Amino acid sequence: MINNRHLSLGLSDESVLNMYELMLKTRRFDEKMWLLHRSGKIPFVVSGQGQEAAQVGAAFALDRKKDYILPYYRDLGVVLAFGMTMREVALSNFGKAEDPNSGGRQMPGHYGQKKNRIVTGSSPVTTQVPHAVGIALGGSLEGKDFVTFTTFGEGSSNQGDFHEGLNFASVHKLPCIFMCQNNKYAISVPINKQLACENVSDRAIGYGMHGITVNGNDPLEVYAAIKDAVERGRRGEGPSLVETVCYRLTPHSSNDDDLAYRSREEVENARKNDPIRTFGEYLRSIDLLTDSVMEEMESKIEVLVDEAIEYAENAPYAEPATALDYVYGK
Repeated sequence: MINNRHLSLGLSDESVLNMYELMLKTRRFDEKMWLLHRSGKIPFVVSGQGQEAAQVGAAFALDRKKDYILPYYRDLGVVLAFGMTMREVALSNFGKAEDPNSGGRQMPGHYGQKKNRIVTGSSPVTTQVPHAVGIALGGSLEGKDFVTFTTFGEGSSNQGDFHEGLNFASVHKLPCIFMCQNNKYAISVPINKQLACENVSDRAIGYGMHGITVNGNDPLEVYAAIKDAVERGRRGEGPSLVETVCYRLTPHSSNDDDLAYRSREEVENARKNDPIRTFGEYLRSIDLLTDSVMEEMESKIEVLVDEAIEYAENAPYAEPATALDYVYGK
């Protein structure tokens, strides 16, 4: 890495340290969720370990006070960046009444919070793509200044919603950013069995939009690509498809046995490019991340994670009488 290259992107030393701290916070919380699941305290985990750089790098390139995000189920880093707290995510994972996503009704990973412009997702993959396009269309018709940002895995790029969404957004030159987090596996199907083209971003040309593939393990490279896409959208130049190539370090979910389709050696080899490690090395190389700074970060994050879990674990479940609330209109 080139020393201080974050400065050439307009990112201050403080900004990149904040970026790293958020990546670390995302990882530590995610790791805690796995421990809670294995101890039988929460029902399900869908992890984003290995994808934090793509998520946080992208979030820092957006305007977190006015842009809308439509995340997919692994996007813990994105929603934390946009203002959802670890306590609120923990409430969702425990299925408690105070869960802001759904009042404890949806499975974990279905993020939604109106005050932070996090638009609720659903279980069928890729449905968030046309929703993002619709919101971008509404904003454009009303003359509002925001972009919509939606994410998905490379498996979703094979769904009809993806193609219809990209086509409509491009025809109408909507300020919509589509970010594919290509983690190499659509559950158990490797990327080479999913695509005939080399990159997911190759599909952009068919819709007449800007497309680019970047290193998803490098938050600065992702930041630069998303920042460019945001500026293009705000200038009225239409949507962009950004592919961030990363690697899913965990099984697809807590119900998955990834040994059935990939080797331990493959996963361990991928850990050499773990963004927590590589971005940390960059920050150390320019004397921003010292041992004392790292110690302070870890201590602060540990307290925040433990407080979030303790609160959520002791919070009440929803009353049975409210089971149909938010399901049927009254």
